[in-house]
Amino acid sequence: MKFTATQIAGILEGDIIGNPDVEVSKLSKIEEGTEGSLTFLANPKYKPYIYSTKASITIVNKTFEAENDITTTLIKVEDAYKSFSKLLEYYNQVKLNKSGVEQPSFISETASYGENVYVGAFTYIGDKVKIGDNVKIFPSAYIGDNVTIGDNTIVFSGAKIYSESCIGSNCVINSGAIIGADGFGFAPNEKGEYSKVPQTGNVIIEDYVDIGAATTIDRATLGSTIIRKGVKLDNQIQIAHNVEVGKNTVIAAQTGVAGSTKIGENCIIGGQVGIVGHITIGNNVKIQAQSGIGRNIKDNEVLQGSPALSYGDFNKSYVYFKNLPKIVKDINEIEKKVNGNN
Repeated sequence: MKFTATQIAGILEGDIIGNPDVEVSKLSKIEEGTEGSLTFLANPKYKPYIYSTKASITIVNKTFEAENDITTTLIKVEDAYKSFSKLLEYYNQVKLNKSGVEQPSFISETASYGENVYVGAFTYIGDKVKIGDNVKIFPSAYIGDNVTIGDNTIVFSGAKIYSESCIGSNCVINSGAIIGADGFGFAPNEKGEYSKVPQTGNVIIEDYVDIGAATTIDRATLGSTIIRKGVKLDNQIQIAHNVEVGKNTVIAAQTGVAGSTKIGENCIIGGQVGIVGHITIGNNVKIQAQSGIGRNIKDNEVLQGSPALSYGDFNKSYVYFKNLPKIVKDINEIEKKVNGNN
């Protein structure tokens, strides 16, 4: 796809300095710009590159004034970074603007879907599935029986949504994500053997949720595993059965949350965090990467370590830990002096 400077300025409500007819078809960093590419300048540290970049169009702040000759066409806007992000979003919408049902694919006769829906080849859509308007389901996705998917949601290639799951509007489910697989429920008998406990619940994902590639969200044993509005989950996260994640919480990659734990609203959880089951984490909690959480957490706590301590206590303790050899040496010398005086 090609866009002219005039078209881009129209989308961003910007002013053109240079050739309004110059075309771009790709994006680039300002220091790596090539002919036919679009870039932006927001960080003053990169200002020198605007005089050497070969990018055809550069988005800049309205306050920018060239001090030397430039060859790139400028589009001046109020905020270059926000405008570039807006343009990326627009580009993504154009790129993903597919519709129709590709073949081969299977859609049950009892399934229903709204207007402007796209179903990619080799997709399976089961009985009594309900799909809203403008939903995009890319090739090789699996949608189980009785699933509902709200308007404007995107399901990328290879994602699997098991039966009874409820997906909200304006969600993004990335490739390889698995929604609604059985939770890890087994009961031991007197011989030490394990029998599977049936997982009869479902998964509810509310609106504006993003789910990363290869992330798994297990169905509840009873009731629902719930991901609230606005939650953002990174790649390769495990959410166990009956977990609830509060709205606008973000969780980074490789974090695992064990069964029946409740996570509050507006939390920020780093990568590779381990959270035990059957606890409650409050609102506005921040957990540093690789921390282990084994207790209830109050609102507004900031934690680090395994087992996790308050962020301040962890940093103080770590100073002592780093100096431990010297501390031990000093203690031994003191003991020698004390013993020598006896």
